[in-house]
Amino acid sequence: MTNVLFLDIETVPQKQFWSDVPKTTKELYAQKTAYQRKENISSEDFYERAGIWAEFGKIICISVAYFTEREKHRYLRVHSFYGDHEKQILLDFKKLLDTHFNKSTHLLCAHNGKEFDFPYIARRMIIHQIELPSKLNLFGKKPWEVPHLDTMEMWKFGDFKHYSSLQLLTSTLGIPSPKEDIQGNDVARVYYKEKNIERIVRYCENDTIAIAQLLLRFNNDQLIEKDKIIKV
Repeated sequence: MTNVLFLDIETVPQKQFWSDVPKTTKELYAQKTAYQRKENISSEDFYERAGIWAEFGKIICISVAYFTEREKHRYLRVHSFYGDHEKQILLDFKKLLDTHFNKSTHLLCAHNGKEFDFPYIARRMIIHQIELPSKLNLFGKKPWEVPHLDTMEMWKFGDFKHYSSLQLLTSTLGIPSPKEDIQGNDVARVYYKEKNIERIVRYCENDTIAIAQLLLRFNNDQLIEKDKIIKV
């Protein structure tokens, strides 16, 4: 367990208002989202969801967690990189990977991470011209060489049609719910209108803790107690 870095990210549209989006970007966004939008929903009305695409969104928080063992006790240390400067968030996260999680035995773990978190971070790094850390650079790697764990994929047990949210799994497996305050679709509003990044960080950290708890349950291991969770 000490070789696993758990993580979760929070993203928002790059611009608060549709009117601030460049014309070409608006056209490209309309094309990108055409398959998801219903006929009566314009690309402007759909812009609140732009954060889910790396081409139109940005990362405002990356929360990480990892297990440490001391005096026969297991602790979960939690830390977040967040703010208005996405490039700095990515650089700080890259530094963590390059200096502390760069061995072949190290793994990254997220819920739906293979479909969202891992590629999103990698794409935003490329956009900012940041060299990819080895744990995110998948070019030329065979499937069994990819150092990624995905708790949603693990729960599928090979069933490609199956989707389970983090909240559903924590409820099913008796893990404290990470959704104590806001939901994913509240993040953009809390960031742009309330300007409460700390609230988003708490939400992101709770999700990251829940992912670590999931992996413990998958291994029939005891859940980490609240007093053993250390935020740094």
